[in-house]
Amino acid sequence: MNFSNSQDDEDLSLRRVFMPVRAVTLCFTIASLCFCPALAHAADRLVRTQSEYKDALKALGPGDRVILANGTWEDFEIVFTGEGEVDKPITLTAETKGEVFITGQSNLRMAGNYLEVSGLVFKDGYTPTRDVIAFRRTKQHLANNSRVTEVVIDNFNQPERHKVDFWVMMYGKNNRFDHNHLVGKRNKGVTMAVRLDAEESRENRHRIDHNYFGPRPILGSNGGETLRIGTSKYSLSDSLTVVENNYFDRCDGEVEIISNKSGRNTFRNNTFERSRGTLTLRHGNHNLVEGNVFFGHGVDHTGGIRVINASQTIRNNYMEDLTGTRFGGGLTVMNGVPNSPINRYHQVKDAKIENNTLINVDNVQLGAGSDEERSAVPVDSAVSNNLFAHSEGQDIFTVYDDVSGIVFRQNIVSGLNVPQFSHGFQRKDVPLERADNGLLYPIGLEGVGIRRKLDVTTKDMTGVSWFPKAEPNVPFGSGKTIKVDDDKALFKAVQSGQAGDTIQLKPGEYTVSTFLPIGKPISIKANGDANIVFEGRTLFEIQDGGSLQLDGLKISGAESPDDVGNSVIRTSPDSMLNNYRLEIFESEFTQLDSNRDFHIIKATKGTFADHIIIRNSTFSNVSGSIVRLTDEVEDNGIYGAEYVTVDGSSFSNIGGPVLDIYRGGTDESTFGPHVELVGSTLVKAGHSNRNISGASIRLHGVQVTSIKDTHFAKSQPVLIKHTVGEPQTRIIGNRFDRHDGVEVIELNSGMPPSVTFQDNDMTGSQ
Repeated sequence: MNFSNSQDDEDLSLRRVFMPVRAVTLCFTIASLCFCPALAHAADRLVRTQSEYKDALKALGPGDRVILANGTWEDFEIVFTGEGEVDKPITLTAETKGEVFITGQSNLRMAGNYLEVSGLVFKDGYTPTRDVIAFRRTKQHLANNSRVTEVVIDNFNQPERHKVDFWVMMYGKNNRFDHNHLVGKRNKGVTMAVRLDAEESRENRHRIDHNYFGPRPILGSNGGETLRIGTSKYSLSDSLTVVENNYFDRCDGEVEIISNKSGRNTFRNNTFERSRGTLTLRHGNHNLVEGNVFFGHGVDHTGGIRVINASQTIRNNYMEDLTGTRFGGGLTVMNGVPNSPINRYHQVKDAKIENNTLINVDNVQLGAGSDEERSAVPVDSAVSNNLFAHSEGQDIFTVYDDVSGIVFRQNIVSGLNVPQFSHGFQRKDVPLERADNGLLYPIGLEGVGIRRKLDVTTKDMTGVSWFPKAEPNVPFGSGKTIKVDDDKALFKAVQSGQAGDTIQLKPGEYTVSTFLPIGKPISIKANGDANIVFEGRTLFEIQDGGSLQLDGLKISGAESPDDVGNSVIRTSPDSMLNNYRLEIFESEFTQLDSNRDFHIIKATKGTFADHIIIRNSTFSNVSGSIVRLTDEVEDNGIYGAEYVTVDGSSFSNIGGPVLDIYRGGTDESTFGPHVELVGSTLVKAGHSNRNISGASIRLHGVQVTSIKDTHFAKSQPVLIKHTVGEPQTRIIGNRFDRHDGVEVIELNSGMPPSVTFQDNDMTGSQ
């Protein structure tokens, strides 16, 4: 089969079929589904219904094509089978690429030999099975020597956030997946995977190339990989898959962007743009990673390559402005488990890490993950001819264990000190200049770092030309301004406003009798003294697709019912696929104590916030918590928000913990939650007899905590429980006045509490 890179071949063949309408009409008859033989291939079949498709499928032979008519095909479970030939594939395509929409509960299963699918768009639905596209019909009937090209899968997600499905599953051998557009995978499950669970799918020699893997938002649990090759069970088998010239754009699902779990694969010339996590050689041996480019742009947790197992080669890769640490570092070489079971961490042996360039990469981690279990240090490995440059001059190397099994030679460091743990590094401060390919190269330095003419895969080289690569979020304040002056106008504006609009409240009193549904990104801003009193159990409900920004409001719960569990802002009771954003600025909240557990922000199970920000706001007489994220209680590593930031705010007479955030379990696949409390004041916080935790701040399983320059007065203790990994907790420059102090507990490590505690004034604590 011809696997040419050209996207023009299909266009030419379509032009041969679709001649001017007047000429085609002369030859077309109602009794035939074929075009005129004089003008097109006799076996081209244009079908307009699912029954016509099934009839056409029965007669397909080598070189034939079945063409889906433009329009919407709803609830269409496509089975595409046949036996083509190497130069005569059987083709399933669109009448016009990008104008055939597969919607509802639909999927595609293909099986046979020399098949080709192109031009379809999957959107506005989800698969009724586990896969959207599968290179097999059954476990016994696989696709071989087949191709899927120029297909779009756009936000084709299960309604339930944590229900697992997979967008693309490759089986069989010698298949190609190229020039496709996959964007918006929001529910649990890898976006694309290669399976090796049968002998017929091993040593498969698949090719995955020139695909656009568009933004995948943070999942908030394990199961958010973008690409996986193999599984741990079959990881000692070889796949021989080539992954090249793909573009990974903000693929943030979890710590592993690519999870390699098989042997002898090649990852070549892929670009990672602002993607949190790493290309991870999780299982499998003898893999090659070369010519890849990682642009972090300083985004939190952007990483590069993580090395595990035997005989891995990492060469000629470029990394710039990466901030990730630990398992998400720019370059991470891990410790293994002695005599490791197949699903744990095999020792790094015979790794070759050479001629890579790392510029402003904050962390190079060696012996990462070292603990009582992971005690097998790297051996028989070499790190050679790499360039490490950093403009801030910081120490980027962290050594967690014995690295004498790694030979370091002819590495150059520029702008930072030579590391002390080994020979093989020379400091040579060299200027850098950016070449035409967008990469920085040292002036006057040869033989170190990446080669001079590395081909960089850009966004426009990947995916399809006829489907937009849109931004994933609508910014607050990017739309029109809607001015309102009473509660009815406020409700109408919330209902009719468009994504990005700002609702501006004129001075006055607003009485809201029913909750305001937030189904799109909306800002509500006071223009003067605007006071809202709400009469229901909640004021705002953030629904799927919604985000909310409040600015300058005064909100009272004085008229709320005498019910347990009221809230000012809640998320939908149903699972939400779309992550939300919540921002509160310069606002005042009072009289929220009509009954117990009256919370300001209460998130429900199956919902997730990219961030919650509270800045320069005041809260008084609240019987519950300010931020309550505690509904994910199954201890599966699931949590409710990635970033919670409180800055310059005051809290008085708060019954529950001001921040009550829970992430249970010991999974290490995520980066969050992150909690920051800075420059704020807590007075009489946490004293309700219903506050089971007995804390003014309760953080369970939070990965990154910063409590800084905050005054605690007459309040319950700060309670922090560490559960997994290497949590970072910093408590700096705070004042504790008649306060029970801070308690940090390590639940699983068996080690003393890991916390930075400095410059705190404890003289007034109890």
